Amino acid sequence: MSDNKQEQAIVKDTAAEPKLAAAAGEPAMAKEPAKKSFRSRRGPMGGGRRESRPESEYEQQILDLARVTRVMAGGKRMRFRACVVLGNKAGKVGIGLAKGADVTLAVTKAVNQAKKHMIDVPLTDIASIPHEIKQKYGAASILLRPAKHGQGIICGGVVRVIAELAGIKNITGKILGTNNNVSNAKCMIEALSHLKPLKVKKTAAKNSQDNKQEK
Repeated sequence: MSDNKQEQAIVKDTAAEPKLAAAAGEPAMAKEPAKKSFRSRRGPMGGGRRESRPESEYEQQILDLARVTRVMAGGKRMRFRACVVLGNKAGKVGIGLAKGADVTLAVTKAVNQAKKHMIDVPLTDIASIPHEIKQKYGAASILLRPAKHGQGIICGGVVRVIAELAGIKNITGKILGTNNNVSNAKCMIEALSHLKPLKVKKTAAKNSQDNKQEK
């Protein structure tokens, strides 16, 4: 029992020490300073200093993605090949083909290459091509024909994707050669680059009016 009384007395003395120190005018022990949080400076996700990138005027889509290997002296080297098409849906389109150590690098290289090889596609008032064209590129062969307003894009594969990004809304197409996406994409770009805009011809009535005015 005496031991318990001594322990209780010690506990009371320790609890009364800060009160006695305050009464005697001695400074009390300072509390530990709280740790500063740097989350508010950099934002909730730690990216407050980063600026948002401006949106590109071109839309992109991957046409083909393949894993390729090359036999070297020390063994095989594996890389990725990406074929990407870019377009603003207003008459500009281009494709890029590049390789990289990973998929992201290959796509980035292909996009940069496509931006350097953009072509202008002549469009009619109904967003169609001005005339029929048949193009051959290697083993690929494509036939394109203009369509009426409201008919839509009647073609498949990469031809449809490139036509949509070029801004063509009414067209009929047919893939006559190989089914290789890269060859067909290059053939489609060649066909669009060989299109010629329509020349407005004067009607007979307008010609007669012009002749009368000249007389």
